[in-house]
Amino acid sequence: MKKPKILVVGSLVMDLIVSSERIPASGETVIGFGFQTASGGKGANQAVQAARLGADVTMVGKVGLDSFGTMLINTIKNSGVDVSHITVAENTPSAIGNVLLEVKNGKTANRIIVVPGANMKLTLDDISFIKDTVTDYDMVILQLEIPMEIIETVAKYAFDNNVPVMLNSAPYVPISQRLYSYLTYISPNEHEAADITGISVIDEKSINEAAKAILNNGVKNAIITLGSKGAVLCNDTEYIHSPCVPDVDVKDPTAAGDSFVGAFCTAVCIGVSHEKAMYFANLAASITVSQMGAQPSLPDIDKVLELMKNRGIDTTEFIILRGIK
Repeated sequence: MKKPKILVVGSLVMDLIVSSERIPASGETVIGFGFQTASGGKGANQAVQAARLGADVTMVGKVGLDSFGTMLINTIKNSGVDVSHITVAENTPSAIGNVLLEVKNGKTANRIIVVPGANMKLTLDDISFIKDTVTDYDMVILQLEIPMEIIETVAKYAFDNNVPVMLNSAPYVPISQRLYSYLTYISPNEHEAADITGISVIDEKSINEAAKAILNNGVKNAIITLGSKGAVLCNDTEYIHSPCVPDVDVKDPTAAGDSFVGAFCTAVCIGVSHEKAMYFANLAASITVSQMGAQPSLPDIDKVLELMKNRGIDTTEFIILRGIK
């Protein structure tokens, strides 16, 4: 079996991470206890996660002509991602994400502000090669941190050629019915699902209602990630609630959703069921949140397989990711 081939078109962001016991109120200064930089961006994180789990991944994106841009490219390249289609915007800086981690009573919550920078300079010329090469891929992954024109164009290229499309609909912006119709999967978190549907996602009933409301827009599969409550997948014939992994010491939840998306898509591309792909993705995300930083925390296939074995889960269908060429 060949490696699954995945095309990720999306964002690269340098995360500037500050940890404190509480987030300051307006006009207030508090003393923090930690600072670090880490390569991130939803697109780059998802690309790295898929690559570390055994997929053959190509990343399309844009960075600035600066030290952050160089670091962003080198980091994902070192994880095995093809970076030959990442371009440089000479007059716009690389994107940055200001990540505020509130660490209190053994729990960690995050707040993130992203300055999109070069991500929003991605052009139709930058993605023109995809029209003739999209059939080389088993899956296309998109997010909402790049221009909507690019997202819709790439999704249509894939849809027209029967290539599955995953849209991680974050951060929330309204999307067209046309784009919904191109999507095989859409993956908001509970907050984004509420923004899309107007339904507060607070319990099993509202989760079900929100997922079905998303399906009514024309997408084939709705996946809602629910943080500590796991994730739900809904389509015309399935409703799967996959619980999160218990007893996880959460240190940094920043890249949890990206880990989930990268792992889920990799699993689907090797032909496992939605239920197994969801659980595999939850396992990967549980490892991610137990470590600091976005890309530094994303696990490789050996770590996920080890966790599966430790929890008595059959690894037969996933073991091929360790050795496929």
